[in-house]
Amino acid sequence: MICPAEVSDYDPAVAGILPFPVLSVAAPRGSSSQRNAIIAACADADIMVFFDDDYYPNPDYLAEAEKLLQLQNIVVARGYLLADGIGGPGIEQEQALRLIADRKPLPPWDSAIKTTYGGYGCNMVIKMATVRQHGIRFDENLPLYGWQEDIDFSRALAAYGRVVICLRMTGVHLGTKRGRTSGLRFGYSQIANPVYLCKKGTMSPGYAGWMVLKNLLANILKSLWPEPWVDRRGRLKGNIRALGDLARGRMDPRRILCME
Repeated sequence: MICPAEVSDYDPAVAGILPFPVLSVAAPRGSSSQRNAIIAACADADIMVFFDDDYYPNPDYLAEAEKLLQLQNIVVARGYLLADGIGGPGIEQEQALRLIADRKPLPPWDSAIKTTYGGYGCNMVIKMATVRQHGIRFDENLPLYGWQEDIDFSRALAAYGRVVICLRMTGVHLGTKRGRTSGLRFGYSQIANPVYLCKKGTMSPGYAGWMVLKNLLANILKSLWPEPWVDRRGRLKGNIRALGDLARGRMDPRRILCME
């Protein structure tokens, strides 16, 4: 199941050579709406695994995920990242394949499962029976990149079971920089989304406050010497605009749709 952001992102001819059926579904651009379209198209699934298009799983990821959800009352799980390029310039395909090939032996099951606060959208396993029973969906009020939509979804499910990280489910997140939200929009989301989720009740005040402060300070300090792959000044501008809207009582994650 895939839900491309643009029609041109998907080549049916390439999908046709794969040893399993591929179904493409359409949705408005945005991680939450695209994920919801996939959920709607998989109404009879027992387990759903979300992989972002820049995530490389180890070949045994799905087999380990199936074992995991048979063990305990787990409703959401994320895998262990051998490397994550999201905080840097990104990881090239060749490096990711080397990391996967050189992976250390997997830990035993009795030490491989750790409770965590939320899933990570780049690789996330969910128990569909719980999703269907309680009508849980990704929040489409978090538009475009949908930052923290994975935490919101996980915390909604956490009322009905465990949210874990499994050290036996491994892979590499390339952290590709193409196609991501602009610095201004993302900076606004860095403030607006945690505040919105805190008010909604799916993010604790402490977690939301820490996230807002961490990102604001990082953008202030690093805007002096920004990394080539991050629009720090654009993010800081978005942070300031969000704080201004918060002070005026009009902050809303959807306001990024009106920004360039």
